[in-house]
Amino acid sequence: MDGCDGANRQHTAEGFISNLKYLVVGIIFGIVFLKAEIVSWFRIQEMFRLDSFHMYGVIGSAVGVGLLSVWLIRKFNIKTISGETVSIADKVFDKGQIYGGILFGIGWAITGACPGPLFAQIGAGYAAVAVTLLSAIAGTWVYGLMRARLPH
Repeated sequence: MDGCDGANRQHTAEGFISNLKYLVVGIIFGIVFLKAEIVSWFRIQEMFRLDSFHMYGVIGSAVGVGLLSVWLIRKFNIKTISGETVSIADKVFDKGQIYGGILFGIGWAITGACPGPLFAQIGAGYAAVAVTLLSAIAGTWVYGLMRARLPH
């Protein structure tokens, strides 16, 4: 690769039936997103206008669960279900993360959607979000083309 510290590499392949668990978890995750109202454009706008604590509470809870999970994985050397070691690479700060975060936040505020709940929003019938999904895919594709030429 190009020095990307991305996802762990899985050593054992999974079959089609085995991958159905990800579909089931994704559907459950989408239902939770809908019930918690975190895919609601109005909730997202409330957050950016500082009118409601709802989204900050959800995001803060997710950060807390993530911190606890990483700590537990490292402390107890927890392995995957298939017995593989979980390795979490140390992150290196780069000023590009600031620019990326600003662009991400602007896009999130304008569209009322971040990548996580896009599919849940589309599944809930918000068809206009398909434009946001296509834009996210196009942006990812352009970044992939330009990655080698960008300062990292």
